[in-house]
Amino acid sequence: MSKPVFYPRSVEHRLVEALEDSPVVLIHGPRQCGKTTLAQVTCAPNYLAWSGDRSVWGHSREDRGYRYFSFDDPVTRNGARADPMGFVADLPERVILDEVQRVPELFDAIKLSVDRRRAPGRFLLTGSTNVFLVPKLSESLAGRIQIVPLHPLTQFELTGHSNPSRPDAGFLNALFGDGFPIFQCERLGGQLVEKIVAGGYPAALARPTPRRQANWYRDYVEALVQRDARDITRVRSLDVLPRLLRAAAAHTAQLFNLSGLASPFELSRPSIGDYVTLLERLFLLERLPAWHSNRLKRLVKSPKLHLTDTGLAAALLGTDTKAFTADRTLLGSLVETFVYQELRRQASWRDTPTEFFHFRDKDGVETDIVIEQTSGAVAGVEIKVAATVTSTDFRGLRKLEKAVGSRFVRGIVLYDGETSIPFGNRFHAVPMSRMWCMP
Repeated sequence: MSKPVFYPRSVEHRLVEALEDSPVVLIHGPRQCGKTTLAQVTCAPNYLAWSGDRSVWGHSREDRGYRYFSFDDPVTRNGARADPMGFVADLPERVILDEVQRVPELFDAIKLSVDRRRAPGRFLLTGSTNVFLVPKLSESLAGRIQIVPLHPLTQFELTGHSNPSRPDAGFLNALFGDGFPIFQCERLGGQLVEKIVAGGYPAALARPTPRRQANWYRDYVEALVQRDARDITRVRSLDVLPRLLRAAAAHTAQLFNLSGLASPFELSRPSIGDYVTLLERLFLLERLPAWHSNRLKRLVKSPKLHLTDTGLAAALLGTDTKAFTADRTLLGSLVETFVYQELRRQASWRDTPTEFFHFRDKDGVETDIVIEQTSGAVAGVEIKVAATVTSTDFRGLRKLEKAVGSRFVRGIVLYDGETSIPFGNRFHAVPMSRMWCMP
């Protein structure tokens, strides 16, 4: 059996910092994205299924004395459900509680335990349900918990540029900082499609062929429906979820249209809306809100729909690298989702809080991604699959600049080319590979 690959995760420094001052820390993200491995590597390496070479561990490289419990184990799960208060009271000094969303009864017990003794780093939780969409769970630990988001792997991490002891979000730093000097790099070409089809889930990437990777993604969706979805909803018709997710994959990077998603199903729009929320809770899809301003009145306010991983989207659509070559429209949508997810994932370990939007007016002029910092600084990213860029490709970015005013920092067109070059003041054409490769 081949040894599993442990990818250094750039968010590890945020996890270590959180454990030093927060009594409860939650690693928050989809199943199979690496939450358990990150928790064990950082705090309890003796519990790793494969110990391997310690050089692959995180930057701390130490056992912090945490005990590990998984609620995927039915005995542990049933015991915790039977007596939540007693279970928490009997826990060791420091614990990792894996997949804690499977025992929601524990949240009140953890709250009471923390209120009695507020020591940092007592509870390290992992959860595969979006707590922001479950008010009861998030409110019970408000002020006591710090959430560390973890996504599937970025290209930055996959190419070996991640260093957990020296976190960097070089592309976003350049976007809001010194900009992009003139440089050249290799065009991605067919590699771009391969990266889109592969996605970012470690277990899928461990499969030897694209066909085996696609099988993993399809099995992954079925497993979520049968296990996690049943844990968090009483809806009976869960067989709708894989079909709805497939429909959403066909609409990724498009404006969210609930009626359009509901039309193939014999269900009401409110019911389909509930299913969409459920898929969001499982980190399978998300809505990217529209950026708007009082300066421009004719802006579209509908969010865009994005699947959270392009490998998952490609597998659900049955699309491989050959099919992408024939369908440029679908390729354009998946490239946009690919870029958005890469940037959003990189922002998760950046020290400066960052929000993402899209921009579109009633005339159809748009910018694919709008990124705003807490300082108010705004940058725009337009995505183009082609290997060339012209001045007309900056039309949406220039309109965004007009709407933002002095807060506008930079607008770039990411394209599948070789040269980074300016297109006037504060505008650049930048090769897509620059998102993870330093010049």
